[in-house]
Amino acid sequence: MDQLKNLLQIASNRLTDYPLIATLVGIALLIIVALIADLIAKRQLLRLLRGLARRTRSTWDDALVDQQVFRRFAKIIPAVIVIYGAQWVPGIPDGMLQVIENIALAYMALMIMLAVGALMDAANDIYEQYPIAKDRPIKGYLQVTKIILYCIGAILVVAALLDRSPLLLLSGFGAMTAVLMLVFRDTILSLVASIQLIGNDMVRVGDWIEMPECNADGDVIDVALHTVKVQNWDKTITTIPTHKLITASFRNWRGMSESGGRRIKRSLLLDQNSIRFLTDEETAKFNRFALLKNYIETKQQELSTVNAALNSGEATNVNQRRLTNIGTFRAYIVNYLRNRSDINESMTFLVRQLPPGADGLPIEIYIFTKTTAWVAYESIQADIFDHLLAIIPEFGLRVYQKPSGMDVRALEGNRS
Repeated sequence: MDQLKNLLQIASNRLTDYPLIATLVGIALLIIVALIADLIAKRQLLRLLRGLARRTRSTWDDALVDQQVFRRFAKIIPAVIVIYGAQWVPGIPDGMLQVIENIALAYMALMIMLAVGALMDAANDIYEQYPIAKDRPIKGYLQVTKIILYCIGAILVVAALLDRSPLLLLSGFGAMTAVLMLVFRDTILSLVASIQLIGNDMVRVGDWIEMPECNADGDVIDVALHTVKVQNWDKTITTIPTHKLITASFRNWRGMSESGGRRIKRSLLLDQNSIRFLTDEETAKFNRFALLKNYIETKQQELSTVNAALNSGEATNVNQRRLTNIGTFRAYIVNYLRNRSDINESMTFLVRQLPPGADGLPIEIYIFTKTTAWVAYESIQADIFDHLLAIIPEFGLRVYQKPSGMDVRALEGNRS
């Protein structure tokens, strides 16, 4: 500052006979010094700070550099030089001096506001590096704080330009409350929704959610003040208004992921005309199946005891209980699934019949896998039904399938 003052005084002494030229030269020198200071701050100081940040092991200083916090604070230096240097420019009118100072103050307030906003973005980047960020994101709160900051900054900028007290401008905001409520309606709704979402732990970054109303089905990648971004499985991005998650229904699959098991709920439709009792030869055949040996032996002992008590007389086959192919097949499914290492038996494990209908008799498999990964889950499910569909004929059963055009043509060919 002393060197700048000396330069301006030297210029003033040499150009005393030309006051207008002296003023213009002083303004030019002031601008040049401000530009040089800005250039030095950007090229030397910022380069030094970036180098120091890259050399340290901590990541918080890298976030400050990436969000350009230092760069925006450095832009304050030229404004400071203009504010103090303008007083030493010879012959400058008081009115113009006041205008220059007001513009410089407004610029300084703007840069400080932007620098603090960048500092908040850096704080969010640092916070997201910790595991708690997925459960308790703070991006929405920081965005609300930034809105308040920008409002205050706008008031300070306008107050500096008009050379009025900020409190005088704030006093006039009472009459604008209704207008502000209308303008910031979505922001207020989103703020309330964000508090509810985070407070009730309804959505986290990384959750898989489904919201058919908004065509969203995928992972949450960002939870902000106004919007929640979902990356769908086809890699498209769906943006959902935050308040929509409070007013509308959506499904969160986080419970499934945290449980450690994913449900398989699928039915095999069997042709009811293929259901019958087993013959002695078939019973002997199934007794050689490793997965059915214990079942056949236990069931034969049980049926022998029950049938002996019936005293059936002549109509043996009518009065006696016998093994069925569908019951044996159901027992085979249970034993087959229990012998798989990828099925979670600590969760619901059920193989049951559903009510028969026009499409056959459904045998529903209701189990959980030990993995929740989508690809692995689909592979396990397909492997199970590949095997069951292939082994059904061994039990004398048929899968129900509605007639196709090929079936009709085959039937007509047989008739002819």
